[in-house]
Amino acid sequence: MPTKKHKVALVTGGAGFIGSHVVDALIKRRFKVYVVDDLSSGRRSNVNPNARLRKFSITSPKLPELIKRIKPDYVFHLAAQIDVRKAVKDPLMDARVNVMGMLKLAHTAAEVGCKKFIFSSTGGAIYPPSKKPPYSEAVEPGPISPYGIAKRTGEMYLGFLQDIYGMNYVALRYANVYGPRQNKDGEAGVIAIFGSKMLKNKPVKIFGTGKQTRDYVYVGDVVRANMLAMKKGVTGIINIGTGKQTSVNQLFRKIKKLTKSSVKEMHVSAPAGEVPKSALVWRRARRMLGWEPKVDLDTGLRKTVVWLRKK
Repeated sequence: MPTKKHKVALVTGGAGFIGSHVVDALIKRRFKVYVVDDLSSGRRSNVNPNARLRKFSITSPKLPELIKRIKPDYVFHLAAQIDVRKAVKDPLMDARVNVMGMLKLAHTAAEVGCKKFIFSSTGGAIYPPSKKPPYSEAVEPGPISPYGIAKRTGEMYLGFLQDIYGMNYVALRYANVYGPRQNKDGEAGVIAIFGSKMLKNKPVKIFGTGKQTRDYVYVGDVVRANMLAMKKGVTGIINIGTGKQTSVNQLFRKIKKLTKSSVKEMHVSAPAGEVPKSALVWRRARRMLGWEPKVDLDTGLRKTVVWLRKK
């Protein structure tokens, strides 16, 4: 009997924080996995040795060429310009990657008959700060930063491509994802930044009063949502979060205790485009995916600090 052909998955940003964990999960499920990453923030060492890494940006003409050659069954699009502050300073740069790069990728995937496009969107930057969290998917989007605007644009293009080409999509609107492999040297990822600095007893900056809240969801839970998004019949926009708000000040104290650090709080002015409060309702994820958050914040922080100690 002929051997069953492995399903093919393309993961953009597969050398990055969330993407590399998604790649690992796909390899475990015996997928043939291609990774596209320009390694601007991702790391080659994050990439599973059984995946095929192609080092270029999603804005490169090499990307549509690769898609036409490998004809992926599934595309997991995680590559993005993720820094909200950089997007505010240079919205054109943000749009080149997060709108044009994404559209070129999705359009080519639709043309070659991709079964499903799974898009890493944002819950933190897409809902309007005028509404009180936690937000359900029924809340009308009202992004106030170029990053959030670009992610919402991506969702809308995917809806269009589903209608025109029949390529199903799932847009997973993440809360604030944290866990092992998060870039501790970047601007995003407050838990990795706080933890790495506290372990070295270096000063920690808190933007504004520190009373702003976020919904922190563990990377393992996010990866599980990506795998469940491949289920037949699942399509559309789905929140992935815990529904719980934690202030930056609370987070500072939790991490300080875990790292046994002696650093003191240092408050600096808050940047433009930052939402004051955020949390996501995950009822639709439970109904459509059979998903729920399993790792609570204290457990996830312990796992993350253990990983940071090894760095």
